[in-house]
Amino acid sequence: MSSNHIFSYLKGDKAIWAAAALLAIFSFIPVYSASSNLAYLYGDGDTFKYLITHFVHLFLGFVIVYAVHRIPYHYFKGLSILMIPVVVGLLVYTLAQGTTIGGANASRWITIPIINKTFQTSTLASVILMIYVARYLSKIQNKELQFKETILPLWLPVGAILMLILPANFSTTAILFLMVIALVFLGGYPLKYIGIILGSGILILSLFVLSAKAFPGVFPNRVDTWISRVENFVSGEDTEADYQIERAKIAIARGGIAGEGIGKSIQRNFLPQSSSDFIYAIIVEEMGLIGAFGVMLAYLFILFRLVIISTKAPTVFGKLVVIAVGLPIIVQALINMAVAVELFPVTGQTLPLISSGGSSIWMTCLALGIVQSVAAKREEIKKQEEENNSIEDNNDNPLEILSEAI
Repeated sequence: MSSNHIFSYLKGDKAIWAAAALLAIFSFIPVYSASSNLAYLYGDGDTFKYLITHFVHLFLGFVIVYAVHRIPYHYFKGLSILMIPVVVGLLVYTLAQGTTIGGANASRWITIPIINKTFQTSTLASVILMIYVARYLSKIQNKELQFKETILPLWLPVGAILMLILPANFSTTAILFLMVIALVFLGGYPLKYIGIILGSGILILSLFVLSAKAFPGVFPNRVDTWISRVENFVSGEDTEADYQIERAKIAIARGGIAGEGIGKSIQRNFLPQSSSDFIYAIIVEEMGLIGAFGVMLAYLFILFRLVIISTKAPTVFGKLVVIAVGLPIIVQALINMAVAVELFPVTGQTLPLISSGGSSIWMTCLALGIVQSVAAKREEIKKQEEENNSIEDNNDNPLEILSEAI
C-alpha cells in the first residue's frame, strides 16, 4: 500500500496533522530523558517502560484523532448536550472519592476499571463544556438576548462544572473560565452581560476562598495548596513550589543557546515533575533556546492554522467550535512555558502532546479530532464546488458541446 493511499484516509488540515505528529515524535526525547528520576525514585531504574507507556498514550491519542475526525462535526452539538450530565456525574464522583497523593487530597483522578489506569475527569469536562458553549452561541446568533434568558441554558451548566472542578484544581478552573469568557466574547455575547459574569465569578471565588480559610476541615487540602501558591507567588516567599521553579530556572540557564545535549540534563534528577509539568525546562536545558523557540513556534503554527480553519468553516458552529476546543491547547502550552520561567505560579498544566500523561494527551487529541472534522467538511465543500465549476465550464465550452454532439 502506497503512502499516498494511506494519507488519503486522513481528512482535514494536513498542516495540523504534520505539526501534531512532529510534536508527538519529538516528545519521546524529553520524556525518555526526564523519566530517569521517576525510574529510580519509584521503580527499578528502567526508563524504557516509561517510553513504552508514553508511546501507548500517544498511539491511543492518534486513534482518537482519526476516529473523531471521521465524524461529521455537527453531531457534536447533540453529543455535548448528552455529555453535560455525564461529566457532572463524573466530577461529583471524582470529588467524592478522589485520590490521595503524599497525604494530600488531590481529587482530580478516577481509576478506570479493567485497565486500572487513572483518568483526570476535568480534562474531559473542559472539552465537553467548550463544545456546549459553542453550540449555544451558534444557536443564538443574530438574536436579541436578555441576560435572564441565558442563565439556565448557558451559565448554569458552566457554573456547575466550574464549581465541581474548583476545589481540587484551581488552575484548570481559572483557565476554563477565561476560555469560556473569550469564547462568548468572540461569539457575540453582549459585553454588558460578560461584565456581570466576570463580576459574579470574582465574587464567588472570593467567597469560596474565605469559606476555605474559615472552615479548613470542610474543603480538601488541595485548596490550601493553591491558595498558598498564589499568595507566595505574589509575596515572593520560598515554598516547595518555589523549589521546583528554582530548579527549572537553573535548567533553563544551563541550556544557553544550543543546550547541554540530548540526555545530558542534570536538573531532571531534582525536578519532581520533570516529565510532565516541567518538561519544558528539561527541553531548554538539553536543547537550549533553539529547542525552546522550536517548540513554541510549533504551537504558534497550530494557532495560525486554527484561525484559518475557523475563518473558512462553513457554519457558525464550525467557526466557534474550532476556537472553543483549539484555543485552550495553545493557552495551556503557553502557560506551561510561562510557569517554567516564573511568569506564572505553579499550575500543574502539562505541555500538550509532549508531556507524559494519558488524560492530557487523549483530550488534546479529542480536540484536534474535532478541529480536523471541521476542516474536512470545508475540504469536502470546496471539492464539490470545484467539481460543479468544472462541469459548468465544460457545458459552456463550444468545442466540448460539439464533440459530445459528434
